[in-house]
Amino acid sequence: MTAIAVQQSAGRRNRYRSRRRVVSLATHFALLIGGLAWLYPLFWALGSSLKSDDQFFSSGLNPLPSHFMWSNYLQAWQEASFGRYFLNTLLITLGTVLVTLVVTSMAGYVLARTQFPGKKLCLGLVSATLFLPHGYTIIPIFDLMQRVHLLDSLWSVIIVQASSGVVFGTFLFMGYFMAIDRELEDAAQVDGAGFNQTFWRIMLPLSGPMVATVGLFTAITAWNSFFLPLVFTLGRPELRTLAVGMYAFIGENSTDWTLLCAGTVITLAPIIVLFLFLQRFFVNGLAGAVKQ
Repeated sequence: MTAIAVQQSAGRRNRYRSRRRVVSLATHFALLIGGLAWLYPLFWALGSSLKSDDQFFSSGLNPLPSHFMWSNYLQAWQEASFGRYFLNTLLITLGTVLVTLVVTSMAGYVLARTQFPGKKLCLGLVSATLFLPHGYTIIPIFDLMQRVHLLDSLWSVIIVQASSGVVFGTFLFMGYFMAIDRELEDAAQVDGAGFNQTFWRIMLPLSGPMVATVGLFTAITAWNSFFLPLVFTLGRPELRTLAVGMYAFIGENSTDWTLLCAGTVITLAPIIVLFLFLQRFFVNGLAGAVKQ
């Protein structure tokens, strides 16, 4: 009876392992199909950017071009003034990332390490702003930028873009700083470092993964933003960003689809490369922020 019981137990374990293997394979297959379906529009845009106009309409949903029209990228860059728009987008993105990182890191550290009356109420009110769409606040913000004479300038776009991501970035930094052992700050205070010195010399350098995470989030949002740059540069078209400049390929009666796809690839390529370089810090930063 003992040998039979052992055989039955081994059989159950083998069946369990077989079921787990089947479930794992099915899950991986479903995720692979879902990933390919998610990435297909990008592959289609990449392939369509290298097609001629005739081939674009004749090939349908086939993303593979029969011959490569590399001249589409040069033509898209020249016809849509992408050189100027690329510089505008780069300046706005860098400025937005810098302002956001400085403000959110300091605010997150203060919220993580200090106690003050009404802190919970303050956090609740700030959290509520996450649910406010841009459409509800764009008019007062537009009026404010006009009153301070920053309208139709890159500074207006940078300030508004940075303010839209302050709350989210602050909470990420707050969670990350709360996960860091307080003994480091206690040791710094024993050595005579004040609150500000501890932050700039110890805590901020330790938060490198979170800096990369918030910076990447902010860069992606600022680079791909359409609504805010459109509104705050209406009076000066030369200050448009790449996302707004894409409308150069859309005419009143027709659309140049191949150049539009080429412009899309040009717009997306820098942010994809940036993510590939920072993905390790991105994952580490998120992992550290959710430890609490």
